[in-house]
Amino acid sequence: MPANSAPESGREVDASAAVLRAVEHRPLPLPRRPWTMQQRWNDLLFAHWPMPAAAIEQTLPPGLLTDTFDGSAWLGVVPFGMDRIAFRGLPSVPGARAFPELNLRTYVRERRTNRTGVFFYSLDASNPLAVAIARTVFCLPYYWANMQMHSGTEPGVTAEVRYSSRRLLAPHPAHFRARYRGLGSLAQGPLEHFLTARYALYTVGRGGTLLRGDIHHLPWPLERAEAEFERNELPDAHGFRLPGIAPVLHYSRELLVYVWSLERAGHGLALEHAVQAAPVGSPVVSRERQSP
Repeated sequence: MPANSAPESGREVDASAAVLRAVEHRPLPLPRRPWTMQQRWNDLLFAHWPMPAAAIEQTLPPGLLTDTFDGSAWLGVVPFGMDRIAFRGLPSVPGARAFPELNLRTYVRERRTNRTGVFFYSLDASNPLAVAIARTVFCLPYYWANMQMHSGTEPGVTAEVRYSSRRLLAPHPAHFRARYRGLGSLAQGPLEHFLTARYALYTVGRGGTLLRGDIHHLPWPLERAEAEFERNELPDAHGFRLPGIAPVLHYSRELLVYVWSLERAGHGLALEHAVQAAPVGSPVVSRERQSP
């Protein structure tokens, strides 16, 4: 496990080992080389909107295809808190072991191998040093933002999360402010699997090279969710107009994640089986208020 200024407890080490041993749910085996980075995602909201596939396709780099469910591409806005951040064999980055993050993402396939994954349009984070490292090491479009994340502490009840983000030093400022909470009941179905069973990320490196970073985690422990969006400029900042419908919402309390270093996409293991489109799963409760 990585050396850092706040060593993991024995219980955390055991939990990490258990995650790395659990591979039956993966479409492909773990990479043979060691993982690079560990992190835990907490109090996460998935807010997804169906989008025309053509609108997403034209934004993707060469080598990637839009992945669709029930005929639609999907755009996700994902706020959460991140902690237990550590690079294998390296000390912790000062102030970067825990901070909020906010993602804008869609779902893709590699043209050559048919491997599925996530493509990020943006990743906002509150620590400027972490932003610089992520841009350099993982070639991801991270942005520095002023962010706040608070939740209540009522025992035995999923607390409401209050989340705000304001992008800094960017040509297209993006503000986000929302309240959300899990509803307790599990959400498991073909749509949930499509949106969250993603074990690779894709990005573009220097010179326009398409890169893939393998990811490993347990299946997402998803709950149905409710949310109120007071301000959501993230899609607009990247040229997307959301449909005038309530988003599909899911909440997850926590998930431990491992990330591998980048490699050139189009190489590695054989083709995955294509995901078969299926009817959208059970509805979720949502409340949305969009400020001008």
